[in-house]
Amino acid sequence: MDVVTLGESMVTFLPTRPGRLADVPSFERGIGGAESNVACVLAALGHSTRWVSRVGADGFGSHLVERIAGYGVDVRAVRTDPSRPTGVYFRTAADRATAAHEVAYYRAGSAASAMSVTNTDLTAAHAGRVLHLSGITAALSAECLDLTRALTAPRPGRPLVSFDVNYRPALWRGADGPRVLLELARRADIVFVGDDEAREVWGLRGGSAIREALPEPATVVVKQGKGGATAFTRDTEGLEDADGTAFPVRPPTVDVVAPIGAGDAFAAGFLSATLRGLPVERRLRHGHLAAAAALTTPADLADPPARGHADRLAALDDEAWGRLRLGPGWTQADRAPEEANTP
Repeated sequence: MDVVTLGESMVTFLPTRPGRLADVPSFERGIGGAESNVACVLAALGHSTRWVSRVGADGFGSHLVERIAGYGVDVRAVRTDPSRPTGVYFRTAADRATAAHEVAYYRAGSAASAMSVTNTDLTAAHAGRVLHLSGITAALSAECLDLTRALTAPRPGRPLVSFDVNYRPALWRGADGPRVLLELARRADIVFVGDDEAREVWGLRGGSAIREALPEPATVVVKQGKGGATAFTRDTEGLEDADGTAFPVRPPTVDVVAPIGAGDAFAAGFLSATLRGLPVERRLRHGHLAAAAALTTPADLADPPARGHADRLAALDDEAWGRLRLGPGWTQADRAPEEANTP
């Protein structure tokens, strides 16, 4: 396997029109989950991927497994829990950053929250070149935290560990969240964290401060929203090619439809380019392009651009990259780079 991901996925219900949850008359069913989103995007980009998790013995669990497998993801290590349900959630169409945005989670006591060292196929989890995890899993239960610690523990032959901080304050009980997330991030090889997220969880401001707090990972990617992303890298395991340098890369202009899922897509695009041995700046551009695919669709999970299309855009010179504008449907417009600016 190129990449193995482990974490909870839920069935998501998307509103058929804008408005409060109390007013929306109907919803369309989709799937959502940070780690499975990464696996699906990577599979769509041509990589061999596996998703490890637990689902309930219910229709929602069957739907999740079938949909994720439909992307080409290996789901043989997903276990069915006969006594716990599959998690679901509902959300409004409003931007997550606005006061109008609402999300209603029904995940307490879910099958995935019962994942543990004893009921998870650890061999399957360790069978990839990269193991991708997030801070969400660690927050689900004490058993999930123990599992995340076991998977990130240093050991001979451990795959490259990719860790997305994904701080969700509502999931953490007590004040341990910031300390635990820092511990897990420092055990990883590649870390993804938002600039605003690091400020909220650790009180850190700016990429240099974040890198100073995370000296161990070979690569720390600090996401700055519309300001782009900066990768702080050093050589390790033959997959990184820089020596302590910071690489800032701004994103193209994007006509945003919905911001959900962009962070997961960015991680997938960056990991894909890393596995392919591309230069750090190209990795960041591929992350931005995969994120743009998610930003220009209403669902949590969007098909990325074809690899050749993304390669052509990522190879644009700085001036052309700066002029790039991507709107709904751009991933289907596999045109020459000079024609890639889409309305």
